[in-house]
Amino acid sequence: MAQLIDLKYGCNPDQKPARIFIENRDLPLEVLNGKPGYINLLDALNGWQLVSELKSVLGLPAATSFKHVSPAGAAVGLPLDDTLRQMYFIDPDEELSPLACAYARARGTDRMSSYGDFIALSDICDLPTARLIAKEVSDGIIAPGYEVDALELLKTKRKGSYAVLKIDKNYVPHHIETKQVFGISFQQGRSRYPIDEDLLFNIVTEKKDLPESAKQDLLLALITAKYTQSNSVCYAYEGQAIGVGAGQQSRIHCTRLAGDKADLWHLRHHPKVLGLKFAENIGRADRDNAIDVYLSQDYEDVIGKDVWQNLFTERPEPLTVEEKKDWLKKVTGVSLASDGFFPFDDNIRRASRSGVTYIAQPGGSIRDQDVIDACNALEITMVFTGLRLFHH
Repeated sequence: MAQLIDLKYGCNPDQKPARIFIENRDLPLEVLNGKPGYINLLDALNGWQLVSELKSVLGLPAATSFKHVSPAGAAVGLPLDDTLRQMYFIDPDEELSPLACAYARARGTDRMSSYGDFIALSDICDLPTARLIAKEVSDGIIAPGYEVDALELLKTKRKGSYAVLKIDKNYVPHHIETKQVFGISFQQGRSRYPIDEDLLFNIVTEKKDLPESAKQDLLLALITAKYTQSNSVCYAYEGQAIGVGAGQQSRIHCTRLAGDKADLWHLRHHPKVLGLKFAENIGRADRDNAIDVYLSQDYEDVIGKDVWQNLFTERPEPLTVEEKKDWLKKVTGVSLASDGFFPFDDNIRRASRSGVTYIAQPGGSIRDQDVIDACNALEITMVFTGLRLFHH
């Protein structure tokens, strides 16, 4: 392991010199290929903490897709059904390991935001996972190891410059964290409180139903929120984040942002979306953008009579507002976690419109009873964890 790694520059090209190091210790990192940047390493180290904690708590391989120090998606390695394979553009007969399933889900959460991501994997990167990564636009990857064939494939990305990092999975950082802002050093204890089922016992609503699948999703959402820039809210469903709202100054804006992303994820299941006939020469990024615009109020930008030929072999019918509403009305069983308490019940009403049935939040607002009352009226199970998860 190296004692110091020099970087091209810091957050911006004018910020030089740039490096990473640990005082009086070797780094727990090896650069196996490429030259990662400053933001790449922030993403890598936050992403590694997220997936290693998911693996430890849920006992399944985990993956995350990070962009600008927040996850665009995170997931565990549950199998993909035929619809998810189609949504994530994976051939029906393509071999998928549990780790590959985790990555496909993480990348599939918000494909627009994941463009140019940094990937973190909880387990040794195998060839099925590397094959999925090879098809995507990505800046780099961190994992505890790589199968030989997987590493050779990843080294071919970005004309050989793809950043491949290996981390020592046994590395434990010091319990005190230090950072500098404006030349002033800050210190705090690392966030080490365990996120596990013990956090989910304090159900404060009339509805007490909390099945094992919901516990899994709430823990996944809490751990995802823990490594997302605050304020943050995460919607999760069947082993993956489906909407992450990061860095909003207002909690309701965070809830709306993440809820809108969750709605888009559900709408991508709609037969009209799955049936879009793309031209063969369309790149993956253009295809993903077209789907995003097709599901927006600006759908004419991609299916208008003068432009549709640029993307499709057949002109798509629009997905109407009423069709969207009818589709989303069927959604239920979604879990939501918040890194801070909900100060108003408008968050609950917005979450309910995205099919949220289970909520985990710290509690502690002077309006907690208003929030509980809203959950009772909407038949939502809510847990007070007592644990705030702000991250900056």
